[in-house]
Amino acid sequence: MRTVLALLMSLAAVTATAAPLPPAARAEVDALLTRLQASGCEFNRNGSWYAGAEAKAHLLKKLDYLEGKDMVQTAEQFIERGASTSSTSGKPYLVRCAGKAPVESAQWLKAELQQVRAARAASSAR
Repeated sequence: MRTVLALLMSLAAVTATAAPLPPAARAEVDALLTRLQASGCEFNRNGSWYAGAEAKAHLLKKLDYLEGKDMVQTAEQFIERGASTSSTSGKPYLVRCAGKAPVESAQWLKAELQQVRAARAASSAR
């Protein structure tokens, strides 16, 4: 009985520490990943280029991991901790759009985040 109780308490402690992104931050991250998917740009991780849909799927897995560890509460934290570098190799992720040189994903995602916020502010002002 004590073993079962101890197990339940440890599971409760793990569950209590895992927190999803606040709704506003989650909406921003979802918008960023949707923009990446729809952009026609390619995403490089560990030397290989991937289409936007594959990049989105990969980054959603990283988001799930970060949420499970309670390591992300804002879109900026997601970019810094999950969408900038490979946790395997430590190499920066890159984004390559047609006719443009590749840029680090952090730079691309931060620029997109500014656009997401500007669009939200403009629609709120109406």
